[in-house]
Amino acid sequence: MQIQLHRITVRELTAGYQDNNENGVRAYGGRLDVRPPYQREFVYKEKQRDAVIDTLTQGFPLNVMYWAVRECGSGACPTATFEIIDGQQRTISICQYVNGDFAYMFRYFHNLQPDEQKQILDYELQVYICSGSDSEKLKWFKTINIAGEELTEQELRNAVYAGSWVSDAKRYFSKNGAPAAKIGSDYLTGSAIRQDYLETAISWMSDGNIEVYMATHQHDASAAPLWQFFQAVITWIETSFRPNRERKKIMKGVDWGMLYKQFKDEVFDYQKIDEEVKRLILDDDVTKKTGIYPYILTRKEKYLSIRAFTDAQKLAAYERQGGICADCGKHFDLSQMEADHITPWHDGGRTIADNCQMLCRECNRRKSGK
Repeated sequence: MQIQLHRITVRELTAGYQDNNENGVRAYGGRLDVRPPYQREFVYKEKQRDAVIDTLTQGFPLNVMYWAVRECGSGACPTATFEIIDGQQRTISICQYVNGDFAYMFRYFHNLQPDEQKQILDYELQVYICSGSDSEKLKWFKTINIAGEELTEQELRNAVYAGSWVSDAKRYFSKNGAPAAKIGSDYLTGSAIRQDYLETAISWMSDGNIEVYMATHQHDASAAPLWQFFQAVITWIETSFRPNRERKKIMKGVDWGMLYKQFKDEVFDYQKIDEEVKRLILDDDVTKKTGIYPYILTRKEKYLSIRAFTDAQKLAAYERQGGICADCGKHFDLSQMEADHITPWHDGGRTIADNCQMLCRECNRRKSGK
C-alpha cells in the first residue's frame, strides 16, 4: 500500500459538502466519500464536536486523517475520488460547523468576523492518502485509533463484511430514527448508531452466529429477510403479551429472538401471564426481574437468579446438621457443601433460615438436575 502526506485546507475540504442521509455524505468538491460502507454513523457528542472546532480556532494541530484513493490510483490525479478511512467524525464536525448546522461558543460560522472565518478556512489539515486493495484498506481501518471512539464489535464486522447487504441493513437498523428503533427500542439495549440494534437482529436471526450470517449474505442485494424477521419478533411480543409501559421496563434486553423461535406457534393467555409477572416482580427472592418473561415461557429458574442463602444462614444450617449431608447422610466440611431450599422456591419455599439445608455438592447437583 502506498501512502503520501497531503495538506488540505478547511476551505477545500468543505467545498461541495452534502449530507444526503442514507445516500451518503460528500465533501472536497464531491470527490470525498465521508461515509464509506464500512464506516460508522456520526457518534460525536457535543463536547467532542466542540473540541474539534476549538482546535481549529486556536490554530492547534488536529490529529492526522487518512483517506484512500478510489479511482485514478493516485492522490495527485486531479479527478481522483477518495473515501475516508479515519477522520469521519472530525470531518463531519468541521463541515457541519462551516455549513452553519451548529454554533460554537454561541456563535455560528456566519456570525464570525471575516478574518475569523478566513483563519478557519485557511487552516491546513494533514491527510495521509493511501492506495491499495480493499482488504488492505479494511485492515488499516480496523487498526487505526478512531479519535478515542473505540469501534464496537458490530462496527468492525460491518467493515470486514462491507458490501451491498450491510449498506441495505443499515437503512433499517443503524440510525436513531431507523424503522427498527421506532418499533423495537422498548425491547433492545444499546444504540442504533453504534450498531447494537443491527447486532441484536442478526444474533436473533442466526442463533448467535453473526459472522457466519454476514459472510453468507455479504453480497446480497437486500437485507429484507432480516428486517421481516425482526418485525415478526416485535409483533409477536406486542400481540402475545400486550405489555404496558411498566412491563416494558423488564422486557428490555431479553433474547426475544430465541423465545420467538421456540414459542411463536403457542397461544398465550396474556392476562394470566400478566398476573404471574406481577407476582414475580413483588417476590424479593427474584433478583433478576428482566428474566421474568424468559422464566414464564421456559420455566427455567436460572433466568431469575433466585436469591441465595447468606453465609450466616449456611453456617447455621451446617451446625444444625452437624456437618451431615441432609440427603446422603455423609459428613463433609462446610467448604464441600452447598445450600439448598428444603421446600423448592417454585413450590413456595422462601430463602429464609428455616428453609435452608446443606447438601454435599454431588447431592445438590443431582437434586437440581445440574
